[in-house]
Formats: sequence, structure tokens, C-alpha cells
Amino acid sequence: MSGVRRAVQHYDMIADGDRLVVGLSGGKDSSALLLALANMREFLPVKYDLAAVTVDMGFPGYREKLAVLERFCEDLGVEFRIVGTQIAQIVFDERKEKNPCALCAKLRRGALNNAALEWGANKIALGHHLDDAVETFMMSVMHEGRIGCFSPVTWYDDRRFFVIRPLIYTTEREVKALVRAAELPVVESSCPENGNTEREEMKKYLRTFDDLHRGLYKRVLGALERREIDGWHA
Repeated sequence: MSGVRRAVQHYDMIADGDRLVVGLSGGKDSSALLLALANMREFLPVKYDLAAVTVDMGFPGYREKLAVLERFCEDLGVEFRIVGTQIAQIVFDERKEKNPCALCAKLRRGALNNAALEWGANKIALGHHLDDAVETFMMSVMHEGRIGCFSPVTWYDDRRFFVIRPLIYTTEREVKALVRAAELPVVESSCPENGNTEREEMKKYLRTFDDLHRGLYKRVLGALERREIDGWHA
């Protein structure tokens, strides 16, 4: 995946001696990211350690599905950890959130961050790709009236680590193609809200527009970099 190497080098995402944790959800994006970072250890001119962490949110039957991820990590020579939580119970049973995604994301992020720090990581790699960046930007404009997006590299001063997003130059179509070609493991989400979110609505809207005006996603990404919004730069 040339886009991953381009992003890593353009934004100086990985340095010699880094200890990286990949947030491995079991979805196609994080599996593709882990494969790319594992393979890059062979030819990137820096040395880094790599591990993967999966946050088990507590949905019935989910833990049993994770054996395929464990085998995947073994084949790549990557340490694999599962973090058990009660996020599903908190969000859906106790809090009964009408819009659960924000709280769920916050709790999952906290569990992942804690696991990464316990392993001694100084960087966490997340599987947000080019399409995600454009969707986030458009949601910020249309729902919040704010120009903003997540950053390619984010420093968390309170936690003393970086979050990096090496897939930002990789489209969702390219991720899907890699998953098919490499037969990567994909664990189906157990969340009852899966596929029923504002992001999915934005994805459908943008894809319809992109069908009429090809290149929409890369033009928006270019605008983010040229205007240097939230850490993006050309």
C-alpha cells in the first residue's frame, strides 16, 4: 500500500525506536492497516515495535469471534491483546443512550489508550482512511457549522503519546481491494447501531455526489492540506 508509506513519510508518523499499538477492531480498515505496518517493518528505514489491541465491548458472542484475529497477528509476528470491557452494558443497558456513538467511542478510546500505555507504547495507529477524513470534514461543516477534521498526527499531552492515521491517503475502495486480495480477516460488528449512523448517511450522500463529479474525495483532501486545517499540510 503505497499510500500508507506516503502518509507515514509526509507526516513523519514513525520514528526509530517507536512502540506502536494498532487499534484492531476486526473491521476491514484496521486489518488492512495492521498488515501494512507489519510489512513496512521490512523496508522502512527506521526500526519500530508493533502490537495490536482489540477492545471487547461486551456484546454476547463477540469474544468467540476474535480467534481469527489472534491467528492473523501470529502470522504477522505481532503481539495481540484483548481488553475486556462492559461498554455495551453501560451504553445500551444502563445509560440507554439515544445517540450512543459518541459515548461508545469515548469509552473505547479510553480502554485502548490505557492498554497502549500499559504496553509502553508511545504511538497509537488508527484505521481512518481518506474517505473517513472527507466525511468527518463534511459532517463538521453541515452538522456543526464548523470547519474541522481529525488530524493526521495528534499529540495527547495528558497521556504523553501520539495518535497517527497512516491510511489518510488510502481510499476505502483501495482498502476493500486489499482485504479481498490478501484475504484479510474481518470480524462483523456486534453493535446494534452498526450501519445506522450519521456517518453512514454522509457516506451515501458523498458517494452519490462523487458518482456525478469524480475526484470529490481527493479534492476535499487537497483543500484540507492547502488550507492547513487541523494539522494537515501540503
